[in-house]
Amino acid sequence: MCNPITRRSLLAAATATVLASAIAPLAVARTGTLANVDIYDRGAGEVLTEYRHRGQRYVAGEPGNEYAIRIRNCSDRRLLAVVSVDGINAVTGETASPAQSGYVLEPGGYVTVQGWRKDLGRTAAFYFADPGDSYAARTDRPNDLGVIGVALFRERHVEQPAWLSRDRQTAAPASEQRAEADAAGAAKARRATEATASAPAMPQPSLGTGHGRGEYSPVQQVEFERASARPDQVIAIRYERRETLLAMGVIPQPRYGFSPRRPDPFPGAASFVPDP
Repeated sequence: MCNPITRRSLLAAATATVLASAIAPLAVARTGTLANVDIYDRGAGEVLTEYRHRGQRYVAGEPGNEYAIRIRNCSDRRLLAVVSVDGINAVTGETASPAQSGYVLEPGGYVTVQGWRKDLGRTAAFYFADPGDSYAARTDRPNDLGVIGVALFRERHVEQPAWLSRDRQTAAPASEQRAEADAAGAAKARRATEATASAPAMPQPSLGTGHGRGEYSPVQQVEFERASARPDQVIAIRYERRETLLAMGVIPQPRYGFSPRRPDPFPGAASFVPDP
């Protein structure tokens, strides 16, 4: 079962877990990833195809369709998933930061995030909207439309007393282990920042996420202590209209077995203008 989040946070709805399993089994995650994340189009009743382009992940959204973010824990310990949509935390409504509240997933567990969290029992559905109708634009934060982010944190293990061997060798101090974990997290964050800086400039977003109908989605608050202040992994998925992704070259254009005819400026052979 997926239970939610950090000390000042919450969530992981039982109904979301049931819905996720009823929709369809989640795909097996790629090697090395802590969690599998996909976008489920609730209007079309299908997982959106993911496209890879220049180091980024994309899906094509259909304007007006409701959608959900489905997250599956592929690790052997609890994870905290801090979810952002258009640069806004989906739980608190704050401008998103990895340090904020999110959902806690048990090992092998999953959760379906269907909307903006309104309280412990309700959400307002996500739907693909025109930029001006997006929740971000309506709350004067339109600069990060068209992106879904999930920051993943491992849970800190409770350390057990160490037993000394005959040669009195001991394990590395916990402070050293945490320092190594923080250094590794910093390296990951630095690589992600460098990749973002080298990415080509994006066109103006053609979609955002709206604040839709209210739904019953109960959750509960739980305790969670992060193993590191930095995310162990950040997953970002961009979404745009299909025609925009085609124009950007993200979705491959259909190829045909013949070359289309080119217009001929002189298709006729007549030497003079005939009567009509």
